[in-house]
Amino acid sequence: MSEQNPAPLESMLPEVEEFSSVLQRQGVHAALQYLNARTPHRYTGIFRFDGDMLRNEILFDRYQPELDKGADAPMAATYCSLVGQQQAPLEIADATTDARVQGLIDTPVVSYCGVLIRDVNGQPFGTLCHYDLQRCQERTTDLPLLEAAAQLLLQELSPAQKVKSRQA
Repeated sequence: MSEQNPAPLESMLPEVEEFSSVLQRQGVHAALQYLNARTPHRYTGIFRFDGDMLRNEILFDRYQPELDKGADAPMAATYCSLVGQQQAPLEIADATTDARVQGLIDTPVVSYCGVLIRDVNGQPFGTLCHYDLQRCQERTTDLPLLEAAAQLLLQELSPAQKVKSRQA
C-alpha cells in the first residue's frame, strides 16, 4: 500500500515466526489470541463461506477467552462477504462513517479488518478477521501478518474443514 514500505511482510517476519510458533505449540485458539493481542478489536476469528451463510470455525473473544466458537451469520449481513467478493483485504475503522460500506451491509459490527483464506484448491474458503461492535483504530501494519497467518491457520484446520468451500 505504501510506497515507503514496498515489502511489508519482511518487516513482520519476527511476528510471523512468533505466530507460527504459538500456532504449532498451543493450537489455533491460542494463535487467534496472539493476533487479537495486537489489535484493539474485541474479536478475532476464522469464518468459512457456506453458500448464503458465514460459518464461524473458531473465535477468540477478548472478554470471554474461554469461548472458542461464535454464531454463524447470514452472508449478506457480514463484511466477510465483501472480502470474498473482492478477494482482497478490507479494513473499516468506523462503518457508520465509511462511505464504502454504508447501506451495503446490515450488521452491528462497526470496526472490521479481514483477509481472505483460500482452500487447498486455491478457492475462497473464508476469512480471518478482527471485528468489534465499537469503533477501533486498526494498525494497518498488521495486514501482512493477517495475510500470512490466514494461510498458516488453514493448514491447522481439520481435513474436512480445509475442503469446504463456498458453493457458487
